Amino acid sequence: MAAGLGVVLLWASAFPAIKVASPDLGPVGLSFLRSLFASVTLLMFAPLLRVRLPRRSDLPILFLLGLLLAGYQLLLNWGEQEVPAGTASVIVAAAPLVSVGIAAIRFGEPLTTIKIIGSVLALSGVAVVCFARSGPTLSAGVVIVVVAMVVQGIYHPLTKPVLRTYSGAELTTYGMIAATVVALPTLPFCWQPITDAPSSAWLGALYLGALPSAVGFILWGYAVANLPIATSTSLLYLVPAAAIVISFLWLHELPLPAELAGGAIVILGVVAISQGDRLRARVRHKPQPQPTAVADVGHVSHARPI
Repeated sequence: MAAGLGVVLLWASAFPAIKVASPDLGPVGLSFLRSLFASVTLLMFAPLLRVRLPRRSDLPILFLLGLLLAGYQLLLNWGEQEVPAGTASVIVAAAPLVSVGIAAIRFGEPLTTIKIIGSVLALSGVAVVCFARSGPTLSAGVVIVVVAMVVQGIYHPLTKPVLRTYSGAELTTYGMIAATVVALPTLPFCWQPITDAPSSAWLGALYLGALPSAVGFILWGYAVANLPIATSTSLLYLVPAAAIVISFLWLHELPLPAELAGGAIVILGVVAISQGDRLRARVRHKPQPQPTAVADVGHVSHARPI
């Protein structure tokens, strides 16, 4: 459980850390350095994580995933120049509503009634959060963060076929390296901000790359392997709430009441998308108590993801 809570804190702290590092490094420079530091950290752990070299035939899809990672980071950095960190975390939390649509279109996964209801709820919550701060006309920053959320939502279902061949550790390592390569052509345009940035901005980029992007994943893998899948998944719902608290303590950002209400609607929708069908199936197949039978509690299975 400690590893899972550590992941929540690391991933939640990434949103205010972006606010700290981005003004000096710029969105492009921060995206490049974050990917670079994450790649170096993951390569240091590669022997422990048993990371293999990818097959040449898989390089195109790995490059695409790296492009999506780089795009997500760049858009989030850009959007957070205007949008509060806590608000951005709530919007990004709605990414599963995009993922479920992509999975249905690309892989033929069933779009059940509960998933549709959850998607409508999540989308409604995002709308409440977006309009709460910017008013009737959406600000450019809010739109950019929404696009970042969509990019992340596209990324996750595209990893599904790749994970049949590679472990999560391998995929994350490949993706971060690919994101760094994708960002290399932007280096001439962000070189000046990078070289002129103070040490605090560099430390922010190092923190983002080494901890939330690299160590956070390693801890997440440990948590998933050692906790029931329902427990580990439910921890992810704490990230937006933790991000709001950390942003308040670190940056003194105070969320609007409407943003808190919208965030709660987003989380409710995401829970319905990811857990609704499973919970309904458990309720439907819940065994009825037998007065003459003794329940067998000697064996407890812990579900793990494939």
